[in-house]
Amino acid sequence: MILTTTNSIEGHRIIEYKGIVSGVSVNIQKMKMTFNMEKYYKAIEESISDVKEQAFKQLTDHAKKLNANAIIGIKVDIQITSSNYVTVSATGTAVITAFKRE
Repeated sequence: MILTTTNSIEGHRIIEYKGIVSGVSVNIQKMKMTFNMEKYYKAIEESISDVKEQAFKQLTDHAKKLNANAIIGIKVDIQITSSNYVTVSATGTAVITAFKRE
């Protein structure tokens, strides 16, 4: 599965637009507060990374259900609440692509 934030894929042509797909994930466990700012920021970074990976898995799963082989125009939105919950939303357009023949 090709994933890109651009609206086209170099060396490919879009054959069919299948529809908008999205993936949303929230960290289940609240991050622990710490007085060590380095540990706090490291925990936020790890939480965002984990939640983003889950959101992208949902995104690609939804595209596969539409028989797409690529997702273009991906937009990622990351929110951190005052309660230290992380939400990641990824949205894009599922498409079928083929290699361009020159």
